[in-house]
Amino acid sequence: MKIHKLITKSDDLAALVSRLAQADFVAVDTEFMRENTYWPELCLLQIASTEEAAAIDPKAEGLDMGPLLALLVDNHDVLKVFHAGGQDLEIIHNLTGKVPVPLFDTQIAAMALGFGEQIGYSNLVESMLGHSLDKGARFTDWSRRPLDKRQLDYAIADVTHLSVIFPKLVQRLKKTGRGAWLNEEMERLADPSSFAFEPEDAWKRLKLPSRNPAVLGRLRAIAAWRETEARGKNLPRGRIIKDDTLGELASHPPKTQDDLGKVRGLSSGWRTNDIGARLMAAVAGAKPLDPDELPNRDAKRPGLTKDAALVSDLLKLLLKIRAKDVGVAAKLISRSDDLEALAAGVRGDLPILSGWRFEQFGRDALDLVEGRLGFATENGKLKMSRLETGPVQEPDTPASA
Repeated sequence: MKIHKLITKSDDLAALVSRLAQADFVAVDTEFMRENTYWPELCLLQIASTEEAAAIDPKAEGLDMGPLLALLVDNHDVLKVFHAGGQDLEIIHNLTGKVPVPLFDTQIAAMALGFGEQIGYSNLVESMLGHSLDKGARFTDWSRRPLDKRQLDYAIADVTHLSVIFPKLVQRLKKTGRGAWLNEEMERLADPSSFAFEPEDAWKRLKLPSRNPAVLGRLRAIAAWRETEARGKNLPRGRIIKDDTLGELASHPPKTQDDLGKVRGLSSGWRTNDIGARLMAAVAGAKPLDPDELPNRDAKRPGLTKDAALVSDLLKLLLKIRAKDVGVAAKLISRSDDLEALAAGVRGDLPILSGWRFEQFGRDALDLVEGRLGFATENGKLKMSRLETGPVQEPDTPASA
C-alpha cells in the first residue's frame, strides 16, 4: 500500500480524492480536540483505500478541503468505513451539514459477530490481525504543529488496518447471513437529525427530578440560553454554567441579578456583568411547559409495577442467554427500556417484536412474558423450558398494549 504521510497542498489533495473516488470503499478516521471548545476542532483526517492511505492536514494554510468533503458526503458510489464513528460523523456534519453516505461502522458489525459490546479499535485489530497498536500518541495535542513522525504513523495506522479489517468483517457477515441485521443501525447513524441539535431542546439532555411545569420551563429557557452562549463563545457548556447550577437556578430562580452572587457555582462578578444580565433575561422570559410538553412517563415507556420489574429482570436474563447462544452483543439485540416496556405490557412499536430481533430474541421474550416459557435448571445449568404450546403473535401484526 502506498502511504502519503501528510498532505498539505490543495493540488495533492485533489489528485488523491480523484483516485479514491474510483475505490469501492474508503476507511476514514479523524483526530480532533474539544477539551477547550464547544465545537470539536478537526486537526487531522486520515483516509485509505486498499491501494493507498494518507493523512490530510486541515490546518495547513490555503488547503482546500472541498474535494475531500464532497467525496465523503456527496459521492454515494464510495462506501465510507468508520470504527465507532459517532464523533467523526459529528465533525463532518458540522463542516458540511451532511453525514457521509453510504457508511459502515466496524464496531457495530463486530457486535453482530460476537466480538462483545463496543469493542475498542485496538482490541479489534489485535483480534483480527494479530497486531498490537502503539497507543502512545493517542492523547497528544493534535492541534500543535509540526506533527511528528510518531503521531503520523499512529494516525495513518488507524485507517490502513481498518481497510484490511473491513473486507474480513464483510466476509464473516456474508457467511453468517447477518449483514441485513446492520441495516437499521447504519441508517440510524446516517440520520442527519442526530447531529442537528437545537438549543431549545438542550434541557431534554439534563436530568431534573421535578415535574413542575414552571421549573421545567425555566430549565428549558436557561439551558437554551447556555447553549447559545457556549456556541457563540465556542466554549464547553460547563465553562458557561455547570449542569447542577442550571438545575439549582431552575428550581430556585434568583429574583434579581444581585442574587446571582449567592448561587453556588457562580462568581460574584455575575451580579453586575453582561452575561449575568442575559441569564436574568432568560429566567424572566421563561414560560411554564404546556401539559403536552411535559416528559411523558406513560406512553411507550410506562413505569413498572413491582411485578413488572421482576419480569423485566427475567427478560434481561433471557437476553443474556440468547445473546450468548447466538453470539451477538446483547446491546445490539435490545435496550433495557425496550425490555421494561415489554414487561409493562407494550406490544406495539418495539424493535424486538419485528425483523431479525423477533426471530432471535423477541419471540422467546414474548413467550416468557405471556407464560409460555420459563427458566429451569438441569445438571446445575440454566436452560429455557417451554411451558405450553400456543400461537405466537407475528411481528408484522403486533398486539395492542
